[in-house]
Amino acid sequence: MRDTKKYFSLPYNPALKERAKALRKAGNLAEVLLWQQLKNNQLLGLDFDRQKIIGNYIVDFYCASEDLVIEVDGSSHDNKEEYDSQRDAFLEGLNLKVIHITDRDVKTKLDKVIQFLNYEINKKRK
Repeated sequence: MRDTKKYFSLPYNPALKERAKALRKAGNLAEVLLWQQLKNNQLLGLDFDRQKIIGNYIVDFYCASEDLVIEVDGSSHDNKEEYDSQRDAFLEGLNLKVIHITDRDVKTKLDKVIQFLNYEINKKRK
């Protein structure tokens, strides 16, 4: 069940709406593979959104009930350490937990990625 209060309380830049829509439509392979495991409450019964706008950023996956952001880091993140660090600091300032997963791991070890996410979410709940 979606936590609508948390969902709508996040800052939102409407100028990013079309960009988020385009990213959802295009989707890179790793994001599509992970989405197949997250959508329809398949991971621990949690409701995830894909390409969610939070402030001036678009995050790969967001779960309101867990205050969780999942980022799939591929080549688009190369040489963007400072930008990623600023984005993470902003998201963490909103009390969101940010988990980074590599594009390669999603493509080659998806079962391990899902185990890792289960572990991290359950650890956070304790």
